[in-house]
Amino acid sequence: MHTANLLFKEVQEGASMAQGKILAVDDSDTELAVLSAPLRRQGYTVVTASNAEQALAELEREAPDLMLLDVIMPGVNGFQFCRSLRKDPRFAKLPIIIVTSKDQPSDRAWGLRQGASEYLTKPVRMEDLIATVHQFI
Repeated sequence: MHTANLLFKEVQEGASMAQGKILAVDDSDTELAVLSAPLRRQGYTVVTASNAEQALAELEREAPDLMLLDVIMPGVNGFQFCRSLRKDPRFAKLPIIIVTSKDQPSDRAWGLRQGASEYLTKPVRMEDLIATVHQFI
């Protein structure tokens, strides 16, 4: 195959890998790295925020296709933030996947009641994370 054809094929494959934009919100840089790396390898663009205030600024700048949201964060926790986003018409339909260490059935029920689209517990299996993200984007 000619060099130009190879280059064109690489550009096409790269373009087809672009999956969507994900906002990951967690106060742990380590968790953000753990969640972001496999999603980036899947072709997603991942932007991060370490609290609800930073996340809201990112949402207002350019809304993502999906949000991963921790619960235990300083200031506004993930349940509160999810609830407030569901009340805002701009973000009411944004898929929100809560990814948290809070693993009690009552936590899951509460998270879904606050408007989460799905609820995963840490440590999350990457296969489960990717499959869940694929359900929404």
